[in-house]
Amino acid sequence: MLVAMPGMQDDRFQRTVIYICAHSAEGAMGIVLNRPAPDVSFSELLVQLDILPAAGEIRLPVHTQRMKVLIGGPVETSRGFVLHTPDFFLDHSTLAIDEDVCLTATVDILRAIAKGEGPTSAVLALGYAGWSPGQLESEIQANGWLNCPADPGLIFEASLEHRYDLAIRKIGIDLGMLSSEAGHA
Repeated sequence: MLVAMPGMQDDRFQRTVIYICAHSAEGAMGIVLNRPAPDVSFSELLVQLDILPAAGEIRLPVHTQRMKVLIGGPVETSRGFVLHTPDFFLDHSTLAIDEDVCLTATVDILRAIAKGEGPTSAVLALGYAGWSPGQLESEIQANGWLNCPADPGLIFEASLEHRYDLAIRKIGIDLGMLSSEAGHA
């Protein structure tokens, strides 16, 4: 996971926690975990996608009614990405990122969630964060990001407003002791 340094200058990423889904010589891709989408609820999104009739919200499973829609990043913001537990898998659609987290980017997972047949835990994000080859490494060297081990509890259980502080604590850092200056010894 990436955790934005307190001095992050890019408004799109200030105080963000990002789950890295892919990182290779071709670049990196991740999902911002703590930016709620303004004025978009999960049930409204299901209605917009014709997965649910306008009056169907009351039939949604209870945990689904509380599911937040996130801004996953500034790239392809009209496209949905679902990070979820591995108890749900669609052949040719689901990518297992590690033993605790999978990524599915098709509407089929939204249909399954609406029917109560989806994963135990899931996070829906619109868009993603992307870096070209070497860009993320340069940003880390320039003191833009901290990293911490991926934590399913942070992804699926922690409240959005506490994810940044929890990630910082997970690393064992006191924000008051950090400097926004980078250097090399």
